[in-house]
Amino acid sequence: MKSSHPSCEPIRILILGGGFGGMYAARRLQRAARRDPRLQVTLVSRDNFFLFTPMLHEVAASDLEITHIVSPVRSMLPHVNFFCGEVDAIDLEHRRVRVSHGFGRHAHDLEYDHLLLGLGSVTNFFKLPGVEERAVTMKSLGDAIGLRNRLISLLEEADTECAAEQREGLMTVVVAGGGFSGVETIGGVNDFIRDSLRHYPHISPQLVRMVVVHPGDVILPELGPELGAYAQKKLAERGIEIRTNVKVARATEDTVMLSDGTRIPTRTLIWTAGTAPHPIVGMLPCQCERGRICANEFLEVPGRPGVWALGDCAVVPDLTTGRPCPPTAQHACRQGHVAADNILAAITGGTKRPFRFKALGQLAAIGHRAGVARILGVKFSGFPAWWIWRSIYLSKLPTLEKRIRVAIDWTLDLIFSKDLVQFLTVRAITVSHIQHDEEHGHAAEADLLALRSGEPGAPPTPSAAPVRQEVLMN
Repeated sequence: MKSSHPSCEPIRILILGGGFGGMYAARRLQRAARRDPRLQVTLVSRDNFFLFTPMLHEVAASDLEITHIVSPVRSMLPHVNFFCGEVDAIDLEHRRVRVSHGFGRHAHDLEYDHLLLGLGSVTNFFKLPGVEERAVTMKSLGDAIGLRNRLISLLEEADTECAAEQREGLMTVVVAGGGFSGVETIGGVNDFIRDSLRHYPHISPQLVRMVVVHPGDVILPELGPELGAYAQKKLAERGIEIRTNVKVARATEDTVMLSDGTRIPTRTLIWTAGTAPHPIVGMLPCQCERGRICANEFLEVPGRPGVWALGDCAVVPDLTTGRPCPPTAQHACRQGHVAADNILAAITGGTKRPFRFKALGQLAAIGHRAGVARILGVKFSGFPAWWIWRSIYLSKLPTLEKRIRVAIDWTLDLIFSKDLVQFLTVRAITVSHIQHDEEHGHAAEADLLALRSGEPGAPPTPSAAPVRQEVLMN
């Protein structure tokens, strides 16, 4: 087939977003770039790794090591140009994208012949008072690590004698949203907290309170009322409260208030109740629906030749149902393949194929080695569903190395207790003083005595003694 470009002219394909859709499209285009040196594929992502989000809650629950569900982009895409930075502006008229990176937000303009939009979604707090300032989200690896650190901090604080009157609030966790993310998160958090209590003698199991707040009649509505009811029953058996037909109304530092007037004393609100498309997508001069850019069945943006869209930021018609495709990873992966093939078809003058996919099923882990699933119309629950969940997602990890590492983590989790080490980035204590010599023999000691108070010549405090010993040993 004859190319629509001169044989010597480079063809610039720019992919925005390193999620499932963008990554799978880049991997597909990478194969073509090996055969055709004209193809210059560039991927822009704010992270230099691909995050396997279905296992995010297992990092928060200390079931997996934090790096075992992420894969470096550069090793996955050795034949793709990678730009680690933020997308600041998209100029469809002049076919260029403004991106920035680095500590000083240095800007670049990237030009393209074909643009694939896969920027995904962001958390939506719906302007509820206090929620954005105090809620913990579960969208990124940093969110999972932050939640894990927070849970350990709560355990450490609640175990102290001076926190006896606040233990109930410290040991209460509220999850807003009864979808897949919310249910899997509360199941993992509940297991983590209760399994860790053996190391905290002053915290009674009766003080642990886990609450799911869901606006519908039953949690996990995507799986149907039967499996949703089963999940509610199993979670309730493990001490998790399910509050249905109610929403979070506002949050303060130590309280979550619900729409029915209920006040729940807590220091931890986990928000999984809403997302919105990436804000830059809704600003484009294209047809949009609730902030998501509209694409046709070929994943093309109508009226914008060379512009394509997929994933959570796009409205893609589902030819099997007549409704828009749901924002799931299994749809985004396959949209990535189809978009890549159609971009190549547009370049070579080939025939584009429509996106047509029927979901194979949906699964959710609910903690304590139990789950719910519907695969090809067949329903599973309990341990079989949990085993299917782990088997399928293990096979979907992008590299053999990560599959082996996750399998080892899961095996060790069956034998040993959960790790309670916090992954903090606090800098170690340091001092700066003049060189020790005969003339200034007491300078170092004077600096140490003033370390805690910040005042030269201040009297020593007991807490400064360990620091003094450490510095003098060095």
